[in-house]
Amino acid sequence: MSWLTPDINFKIISPELIILIVALLVLILEPLLKGRSKNILPHISWIGVALALVSVITLWNREELGFNQMFILDNFSCFFKIIFLSGTLLVILSSISYLKEEKIFHGEYFSLILFATFGMMLMASSLNLIVIFLGLEIMSLCLYILAGFRRYDLKSNESSMKYFLIGAFASGFLLYGIAMLYGATNSTNLKEILIFTQGFENPLFLFIGLGLILVGLGFKIASFPFHMWVPDVYEGAPTPITAFISSGPKAAGFSALLRILLFAFGSLHIDWSFVLWILAVLTMSFGNVIALSQTNIKRLLAYSSIAHAGYVLVALVAGGDSGISSAMFYLLAYTFMNIGAFIIIIFLGEKKVNLDDYSGLVTKYPILGITLALFMFSLAGFPPTSGFMAKFYVFSSAIKSGYTGLAIIGVLNSFVSVYYYLRVVVIMFMRAPVDEVQKVPIPFFLGLALLFSVWGTLHLGILPQSFLTLAQNSIFSPF
Repeated sequence: MSWLTPDINFKIISPELIILIVALLVLILEPLLKGRSKNILPHISWIGVALALVSVITLWNREELGFNQMFILDNFSCFFKIIFLSGTLLVILSSISYLKEEKIFHGEYFSLILFATFGMMLMASSLNLIVIFLGLEIMSLCLYILAGFRRYDLKSNESSMKYFLIGAFASGFLLYGIAMLYGATNSTNLKEILIFTQGFENPLFLFIGLGLILVGLGFKIASFPFHMWVPDVYEGAPTPITAFISSGPKAAGFSALLRILLFAFGSLHIDWSFVLWILAVLTMSFGNVIALSQTNIKRLLAYSSIAHAGYVLVALVAGGDSGISSAMFYLLAYTFMNIGAFIIIIFLGEKKVNLDDYSGLVTKYPILGITLALFMFSLAGFPPTSGFMAKFYVFSSAIKSGYTGLAIIGVLNSFVSVYYYLRVVVIMFMRAPVDEVQKVPIPFFLGLALLFSVWGTLHLGILPQSFLTLAQNSIFSPF
């Protein structure tokens, strides 16, 4: 009898271990601490995230396999972990004052965010479909609870229930797709599937399995037609969690798609790229067109999020080194500008989510009005913001790969989005305030998160080369 020796390498999972240990620590301390002493929990959480971020940076330029080729450490996974951890750090910092204001300050909130981040990190480093599914479920279960964290609010309860039901349905598709691929290739390892597809002449069952996987992951990235949960969940969930859902899980879904499509199924790019071409066009167009009629800013950003998923799908269709690096750069830029916009919504509160509530915002809070305008310009793709550079690189990669028509459709969609983004700016700058409200100082940690978001949005727009080089150095190659 042959025994399989466990291939355990704790060093390559050190960032994941830090996040897991801190999450468990916060969970244990929650019932032990009383009164004001619980205020230490968010600080333990963001310090843990910062330590994990440092750990990821120290592992840069190392490529190792572990746990019987189920887990890989490479620059690709490290880059995505930087995206996840940056978004998590911003969300935790912006949640401190929000939770106290809403009277839902509980330690398990931060623990669930950390567990969800742990699941995302597993997805980015996985070379096995089962581990990708495991990471996705860890992430999803935490998000289902967080979406309904405002238990006294019916909309929050509704968003949690919808997210759970549709998410469970999508997970079934993903798992069945994995089973189909295993039946066709006798493996769930992406490297072995890659070798199998290079000499396989009848890919029918492969494409059935891949199609089911696209349904499951399409739900996570909010692509058309798997977007139906997005507006209601974004509107009902606590605003910091809305910001979290719109950035981290989307990037995690794309990290898995990049591994599966451009690594394991890279040799069949011509076959599946047409389906993704259609999905990209429908996702961009649907998100932008429906966003035009929205009067609730959270729903507006929800449909905007769908449109941005379509832009990243353009990079996947393009494929190749330029497609991978532009998708990664786009997701990093989107994290800063999108969470930044939600940070301002967090400050104004859950009762001020209609666009009319933002009338004259720049006169009451000049800093918030100017920064929200900056994030709107970036989401629309105006220079010199990160949104402009991200879209430029994505559309350039499409043209370089011969998908000029798709790039033109993407540019036209970007022009459509200008209307509803500038609509928010016009309301803030051109209308008189609806009511006279006493000014409230911006909480320190919320302001710190806003400062980081502004820095990321401007730095990636004005000096993008350093991060673009990191993305280019993060391109995986079949080995």
